[in-house]
Amino acid sequence: MLVVEDEPVINQAVTDRLRAEGFVVHQAHDGPGAVDAFGEHEVDVVVLDVMLPGFDGLEVCRRIQAVRPVPVLMLTARDDETDVLVGLGVGADDYVSKPFSMREVVARVRVLLRRVERAEALARATGRIDIGGLVVDPATRRVSIDDREVHLTPLEFDLLCALAADPGAVRGRESLMREVWGWSDAGGTRTLDSHVKALRAKLGPSLVRTVHGVGYALEVER
Repeated sequence: MLVVEDEPVINQAVTDRLRAEGFVVHQAHDGPGAVDAFGEHEVDVVVLDVMLPGFDGLEVCRRIQAVRPVPVLMLTARDDETDVLVGLGVGADDYVSKPFSMREVVARVRVLLRRVERAEALARATGRIDIGGLVVDPATRRVSIDDREVHLTPLEFDLLCALAADPGAVRGRESLMREVWGWSDAGGTRTLDSHVKALRAKLGPSLVRTVHGVGYALEVER
């Protein structure tokens, strides 16, 4: 695991807590150092501050995701929806706003790790999904629409798979949060809404239908 935070006290506190939970943790304190550390160590989760010297956490996320997909939990002092959407769009999976509790960070990290395990199991169990012009291949984690390949972040892909498994059927928000994020409550539904917006931006505004008060459904012409 890699913790990237320029405030030494916060960096060490997060690192100490994660190590106490049994994780092997490496540290970085700026953008270039984070990219270098990611290349040097085999990490399975990155805890990443948005505001960093050198270059910011968004650029770090872009660069490491270009090397290989990895779950990213972003730490941000800003709670503006635009900032959240930008972070999710460059490959972050989840975020927590400062000030945060160490318990929450550990819980979010464990959820990300469980999600990776579920995604790997889904790829083994699910065949290619071909609905109208939308093609989803869990084995290669590739998506195309009308023969145009579309790059999705890991969580965007998992959410699309959950919706595409039963096209047209309405999936409840809590159900999607449990299946894709592994959360047992609806506390993270803003994260779900942000990922739906990202899917619409990449695949078309009418692909995912909102069913107010219930959830979402995939709308693809057969």
